[in-house]
Amino acid sequence: MRLDDLRARRREEALERGHNPRDVDLLLSHVTQRSVSWIIAHGDELLDAETLDALLRRRYEGEPIQYIRGATEFYSREFVVDDRVLIPRPETELVVEAALERAPNGGLVVDVGTGSGCIAISIERERPDLRVVALDRSLDALAVATVNRRRLNARVRFAAADLLSCLRERVDVIVSNPPYVPLDEYETLAVEVRIHEPRMALTPGPRGTELIDRMLEQALTLLAPAGCMIIEVGYGQEEAIRKLAAMRGFHVEAFIPDLAAIPRVVVLSAHG
Repeated sequence: MRLDDLRARRREEALERGHNPRDVDLLLSHVTQRSVSWIIAHGDELLDAETLDALLRRRYEGEPIQYIRGATEFYSREFVVDDRVLIPRPETELVVEAALERAPNGGLVVDVGTGSGCIAISIERERPDLRVVALDRSLDALAVATVNRRRLNARVRFAAADLLSCLRERVDVIVSNPPYVPLDEYETLAVEVRIHEPRMALTPGPRGTELIDRMLEQALTLLAPAGCMIIEVGYGQEEAIRKLAAMRGFHVEAFIPDLAAIPRVVVLSAHG
């Protein structure tokens, strides 16, 4: 079938099913290994619809398009992702930006719960002067992160660990996008998130702040005197985070809002 005919028909079908027709373009790009702009400009090319339709069936059944394609973009780089790791969200780039601004030259940055490695690798690629260590308790996640490290020629060191338990030296910046969805909210998440993405990367328990609390407790003695923690948090958690910070001996330097003006990233320093 001609590409432009196939594209038009499948985009119309996607709309009828309540899906973004952009998904069709992305999957066509994946199937042909060409850019979307190439596909639009080469509508006379012929393509067997069978491969595309098989991928579209997976999409219509709720599988995230990032897992179908096996990749997603984060901080202007392509990262391999599959159902062993959380799909990086655009708002998590705020964690990277805050770390790049605050990390001292030659400093040690530790990413807790690295998943695909997107935060740690992005920081190291932008600031090669930094020493970056990435931790995760999931060996499956670390396997994905290792693939991304190799693809992107990064020098991040990985270790299997429960939060910060393996660290023995002072850290300048601790970054994390921890699981923070309260359990009752997790049960209401969209099917493509709740069914396909790893539960342990989404919810830590009833409150949503359980792992953040544990991380703060462990970090107090690990941070360098001028060090800071940069953590992504959930909607409506600002007050709870402020209380946890005060209880654990931390000062809230800033809450950084996302594009929806939701306080999304908290920057913390230890009381001196």
